[in-house]
Amino acid sequence: MSLPRRAPRRALRGQETETVNPSNNLSDLLLTAAERYPESGLRHCTGAADAGVLDQSHPELLDRARRVLTGLRARGLRPQDNIVLVLEDSNEFLTTFWAAVLGGFVPCPVAPPGGDLERWADLLRHVHGLLGRPLVVTGAALAGRLPEVEGLRVAPLEELYAEPAAELHRAAPEDTALLMLTSGSTSSSKAVMLSHANLLASMAAKNGHHRLGPADTTLNWVSFDHVAALLECHLLPLSTGSRQVHVPASVVLGDPLEFLRLISRHGVTMTFTPNFLLGLVNAAAERFAGSAEPLDLSGLRHIISGGEAVVVATGETFLKRWAPYGLAPDALWPAFGMTETCAGSVYSRKAFPEADRSREFANLGTPVEGLRMRVVDGEDRPLPDGEVGELQLAGPMVTPGYYGDARATADAFTADGWFRSGDLGRIDDGRLSLAGRSKDSVIVNGVNYFSHDIEATLEQLDGVSRSFVAAFPTRSAGSDTEQLVIAFRPEVPDGDEAGLYRVLNAVRSTVVMHWGFRPALVLPLPAEAFPKTSLGKIQRATMRGRLEAGGYEAQVRATADLTLRMLGGYTTPEGPTERALAEIYGELFDVDPATISATASFFDLGGTSLDILRLRGNVAQRLGISGLEVVTVLTAPTVRALAARLTDGGGQGARRYDPLVPMQTGGSKTPLFCVHPGVGEVLVFVGLAKYFVGDRPFYALRARGFNTGEKPFVSFEQMVDSYVEAIRARQPHGPYAVAGYSYGAAVAFEIAKILESEGERVDFVGSFNLPPHIKYRMDELDFVDTAANLAFFLDLIDKQQSIELPDALRHLSREAQVAHFIEIAPRERLDELDLDAAKFGAWAELADTLTDMGRGYEPSGTVRSMSVFHAVPLRGTKEEWLENELRRWDEHTTEPNRYLEVPGEHYTMMGSRHVAAFQAILRRELDRSLAEADATAARG
Repeated sequence: MSLPRRAPRRALRGQETETVNPSNNLSDLLLTAAERYPESGLRHCTGAADAGVLDQSHPELLDRARRVLTGLRARGLRPQDNIVLVLEDSNEFLTTFWAAVLGGFVPCPVAPPGGDLERWADLLRHVHGLLGRPLVVTGAALAGRLPEVEGLRVAPLEELYAEPAAELHRAAPEDTALLMLTSGSTSSSKAVMLSHANLLASMAAKNGHHRLGPADTTLNWVSFDHVAALLECHLLPLSTGSRQVHVPASVVLGDPLEFLRLISRHGVTMTFTPNFLLGLVNAAAERFAGSAEPLDLSGLRHIISGGEAVVVATGETFLKRWAPYGLAPDALWPAFGMTETCAGSVYSRKAFPEADRSREFANLGTPVEGLRMRVVDGEDRPLPDGEVGELQLAGPMVTPGYYGDARATADAFTADGWFRSGDLGRIDDGRLSLAGRSKDSVIVNGVNYFSHDIEATLEQLDGVSRSFVAAFPTRSAGSDTEQLVIAFRPEVPDGDEAGLYRVLNAVRSTVVMHWGFRPALVLPLPAEAFPKTSLGKIQRATMRGRLEAGGYEAQVRATADLTLRMLGGYTTPEGPTERALAEIYGELFDVDPATISATASFFDLGGTSLDILRLRGNVAQRLGISGLEVVTVLTAPTVRALAARLTDGGGQGARRYDPLVPMQTGGSKTPLFCVHPGVGEVLVFVGLAKYFVGDRPFYALRARGFNTGEKPFVSFEQMVDSYVEAIRARQPHGPYAVAGYSYGAAVAFEIAKILESEGERVDFVGSFNLPPHIKYRMDELDFVDTAANLAFFLDLIDKQQSIELPDALRHLSREAQVAHFIEIAPRERLDELDLDAAKFGAWAELADTLTDMGRGYEPSGTVRSMSVFHAVPLRGTKEEWLENELRRWDEHTTEPNRYLEVPGEHYTMMGSRHVAAFQAILRRELDRSLAEADATAARG
């Protein structure tokens, strides 16, 4: 039935505000806003503060939502059916969110995939099962990139628009209105149920502190899978008739100063951010101070800061540094809220920093109306004011539980109905302060990571002792966010510094590749340093206390000394470019720039893909050098090497082509030379090479034709000869170790043949999942097939798209084909790789040239033996692939070959999910094959 319309009420005058508080249904928020505030609405920003915007009134949002509702109903959805929203654009997301609400469906936001597609695929599979095979709504570009999940129903948003629905569903107050996923691993995320009554009670209660009205403007830059983005920065301003501004997260994270520029340009009066962004803005203040850029922050009444503790020094610095631009001295409001409490529910309103002068972390203030809070002991008995215990909450904005998880729901509530927050807190005169967490988790930049998930992954690493890994938080004085500490017991021989250093790097690299941030400290400890309960559970809180009390100071110093020795000691940066880069590295990694050596590597310091984007921006701003390519950072990651590349303009066209890319040069064992796959580039080896630090040198062979003025190889033979020459220039005599990934396996085989024909020993020849006969595969590929494979290889499209798109695009010109791949690719991934249509097209042309060369290749002759690493093939079963294709290497060796199964698929075997397992298998095989050669090398 249709929702009845209410007679409009008069708006309050002057500075008074009003919260529209419908009696029982979330739909009324939008309906009332469209009726009472038709001139107000949403502003969707396409980019930075000076970029274009799309203004949308409340009635326009309602109309679009009604149109999509018709399409959803046509897909068979009924009230209380779950629906997953994988939509990044704020206009698309909010339109679909409201279509679901108006139809009585239950939306669940899921962030679009980032760089780790496998991890994201696991999340989607988990959600698909947890929510009972829900419909997934996404954009047409992403629809084809979704992973293969049995029974997955996908609806591209573009196909859902129809005539506006006339009939809207009226949900009951207790009906679930929204599902929000908790933080954590993909396999353990829970879905928090928030009812219509929860959300409406929360909006009314929030505004008792916020006091927003129709004249206000809010700003949101946080993605909608975060509860604060949807509730604090959308539903709340909608309930008060305020204008909303939404901007992609990448804009603010790419340049934190855009946060202030957006506030200034759009007249923002309220916004939200975790504490870490305040620290990033503070760090960029000097860069802004020298500019004449106008900035007006005088209209900003308050910034809600939640998601992690607010560091008093960070907040005070922020308020003081931006006071000259009109920022009010009481504009920062530390706050507390959880997904389970409808986001913000405790606010320190206009009390910071006066109420926190002697504290390291800000107190969080008082609860909103209706929320009750208590602190209890281990038996759930309330404690008096001033004592620390577990924080528990109750009130109409608290979730009824977790969808489809009765055990988790039961565990989350006390016998008398209070919600267990998992936080340790203290209440003084009604004001809340947190003192840590009883849950084992780490909050980094406002995101929760569960300790047991991190530990389970790291325990699989070679050299890490099982059941002796502890992941826990720490926070140094003045730090803007919690930081992760990894303590582990190493399994390396006493005195093996190179082996220990390799394990340290493996632990750090695995955290970076899996979770996208670097641990602040990786600490090897003996078994007796791990306090355990009688049941064998590591007491992480005890270890944190010991660390922060200086109990591990000797081990911390020893680890730092080892790292410095293995990096060759400290070398003073010379010249303005090296000094500037050392300062940039120090800021990026929160390290004193004075300690950054000229030999410090961007990746050894823990650099991630996001850091590369920030590095590119800082280099452009400080050195005036734009267009820094990702491959330049990969191939010249140290301060000195990168400075040299920058001062010669990147060196493209000025340097003689050298196919060898030194991925890492440490270690005394026999070097490994790895040949590129059919795309010609060596990016795939970056993650793998990290595990060889301190073990053996790792060189990758990169095809000719990437740099300005370089001509691609004209024949397979010319390519092989060039690579042999480069290898012998670096290592004049054997024994040698060569391997190739995919297409590169055939190249590695030919390299080994030539080296053996020249009288050299080749003790290791590796094939990473490709048989000797590649001609039939090359004959199947034309330009568009090759371009699709390249796009898939670079995570621009998914596997299914790589199969289906070539036929769909074959009738187009090459330029149009390239343009389509770029059009549907995730924007963040393109930015990460610094790709546009011209660069991708040139890369595809080079890959097509390599494919042409492979069409004429026929394997012949033999080498002594090979190690063949096999994963799930591009087609067929693993068994068929191994027996019918890969074992044909037996025809080209004089001694038996070894066939080693590795996890993952052809294109993912060295990806972030599987590289740790792959490297362990590879290194063991290298050690076995090269035992004699390595022993000789060690003797010098």
